[in-house]
Amino acid sequence: MRARWIDEWDGELRDGDRPRPEPGPGDVLVDVEACGVGMTVLNCIAGDLARGPLEEGRVPGHELVGRIAATGEGVDPARVGERVMAHFYLFCGACPRCLGGQEPLCEDLAGYLGVDRDGGYAELAAIPARNAVAVPDGLGPVDATVVPDAVSTPVHVARRAAIAPGDRVAVVAAAGGVGIHMVQVARLHGAEVAGLEVSEAKRRYLEEELGVAAVDSGDFGAVRLPSAWHGRADVVVDLLGSEASLEWSLGALDRGGRLVVLTTFRDVCVSVSPRELVLGEGAVLGSRYAGRRELHLAAALVASGRVRPVVGRRATVGDVDGLHRAIRDGELIGRGALVWPEEAAA
Repeated sequence: MRARWIDEWDGELRDGDRPRPEPGPGDVLVDVEACGVGMTVLNCIAGDLARGPLEEGRVPGHELVGRIAATGEGVDPARVGERVMAHFYLFCGACPRCLGGQEPLCEDLAGYLGVDRDGGYAELAAIPARNAVAVPDGLGPVDATVVPDAVSTPVHVARRAAIAPGDRVAVVAAAGGVGIHMVQVARLHGAEVAGLEVSEAKRRYLEEELGVAAVDSGDFGAVRLPSAWHGRADVVVDLLGSEASLEWSLGALDRGGRLVVLTTFRDVCVSVSPRELVLGEGAVLGSRYAGRRELHLAAALVASGRVRPVVGRRATVGDVDGLHRAIRDGELIGRGALVWPEEAAA
């Protein structure tokens, strides 16, 4: 089968044929139709989620969507033909956390799709059946690629931060793959939303296409939130994760404010004053991906039209390198998508 893969973390993305995978016990074989592409994929390729050296080649791509082509032992064969999306985390499904719907906090986590098992940068992928979540009828494969991460993550964030009607929500890096859907989910909760972005083109998209107040964040020292907010936000969602953005985010919180952090860069640290947190009853929250139920909720939001899936660029398997460059250069609005078969990306 045709695939792209790496032989070492942060290595060159190779192109060619790979052996056809076979579904093992508890697995399904997915005929991949499309795979979402965003900054997380690049971080995975770089080895940011690796737990050790890569001993064999790895096919990246955790946001895959496709039809189940075959089932392994113990999996209902009636699932063949079902269109599914993949849950990113290789959770056990049996520990107390998983049974409580907290799959990202699994006590026996086996790693991540596209990092510890081959993902969707290939025509076929064998994944655990419990990771294969049904896609609603009528939702096409490319639009569905935004659901298992770019929309489900904001759904989880909104619950973690208890976003409520009237809240002032500032989203840092608001036109990226997660941010552009985060602003929409926050508005669905009744919030007033401002999106922080460096690029003028991205700010224009936020305002003209989504009706979101856009704020220039080229210099965090000069950021100006909407005048009616009086310089403060009830919730800040920081998807950039730089020291400058995090320091600004902490300083922008009003009394009772919540900062939600999603990035996991190893070398980024900021100072937090316990005194200021106590006096202002502020909170700093980590938000880690989403549970399977939240994938279902996110899919319903997209399928019903309440959240617009923003896929800024499609690519063939041979041109995914160009898509990676666009992400690194900050040129892509929303998510990218690798589309199978190749002619479908036209």
